Amino acid sequence: MTTQIEKNEKAEVTEYFNGTGFDRWNRIYSESDDVNKVQKNIRIGHQKTVDDVISWLKEYDNIKDKSFCDAGCGVGSLSIPLAKLGAKSIHLSDISEAMINETKSRAKEEGLDFNKLNFRTSDLENLKGSFNTVICLDVFIHYPQQEAEAMVKHLCELSDERLIVSFAPYTPLLALLKGIGQLFPGPSKTTRAYTLRESGIIEAAKQSGFKVVKSKLNQAPFYFSKLIEFVKS
Repeated sequence: MTTQIEKNEKAEVTEYFNGTGFDRWNRIYSESDDVNKVQKNIRIGHQKTVDDVISWLKEYDNIKDKSFCDAGCGVGSLSIPLAKLGAKSIHLSDISEAMINETKSRAKEEGLDFNKLNFRTSDLENLKGSFNTVICLDVFIHYPQQEAEAMVKHLCELSDERLIVSFAPYTPLLALLKGIGQLFPGPSKTTRAYTLRESGIIEAAKQSGFKVVKSKLNQAPFYFSKLIEFVKS
């Protein structure tokens, strides 16, 4: 059962990414020069994660026959190149309507086939459907350990074949940096940021019948993300 604290925190995240957070992250996930050093490094780190996922997906020999769910799509950093690869269909969701609208705008600029794209404003908990592959990048930073593990199980329920997730991994060093405010400095701390124990994420997927097939740690100053691909056992 969702607690009042969790409801309040979700409301804060929603409000943030529909307001000042949208403006900030829209600049980060673009080619704008209107970013500071921290934001530029986050852009570089996130792009590494997206590039790795695209590289992994290119290994599929039948991607044009596959359906995808981009859970927490942001401004389409992953879905747009995925659509260009020829995916059969992509379900894009984000808790922020502003993010969804920006993704639609970017997809239109790229001339993508909207018949293959399904947009929805939604949090992870309310995602529904069945997809060959579910992908959730850099969203779990808004979830504490127990809730993140529950979300992994939920996303596994939506996936027929694969689940790809990324999250800020817990390490003693990152815990120290976060504690002294050097991991998520300045305005980046507008919403709570959680680091997660990798073992718990893997165990949650295992309990849902998924196993690890690939993993990679991407890092740039102020960006730390563990990327894991699971397949249904």
